Amino acid sequence: MDSIQLTGIRYYGYTGYLPEERVLGQWFEVDLTIWLDLATAGQSDAIEDTFDYRGAIAAIKQLITTSKFSLIERLASAIAESVLEFPQVKQVQVRLTKVAPPIPDFTGKISIEIVRTQI
Repeated sequence: MDSIQLTGIRYYGYTGYLPEERVLGQWFEVDLTIWLDLATAGQSDAIEDTFDYRGAIAAIKQLITTSKFSLIERLASAIAESVLEFPQVKQVQVRLTKVAPPIPDFTGKISIEIVRTQI
């Protein structure tokens, strides 16, 4: 199966277990792999024959900037569900990263990765 990768989608959001995360917010970064059939678009060179990923980016922006989930697992699942609503998408992999989690003496990142398939 073919795929499209979108990387470095970055928005400020309010998901987190700690109350201050849901009030003060933090940066999130999303990388997507979207599996679909690109054969027709490869021949036609027409946007209507492929997946217009601008819709997925808009959905991700909306979810990150307005959601106040406790867990990033829930936010990643919501992102996957929104991408799978597009009829061309057969499967999606979401890598969601908290860029600067509020953990004392920790300067790294925290990422989770999920894969969901169209039913």
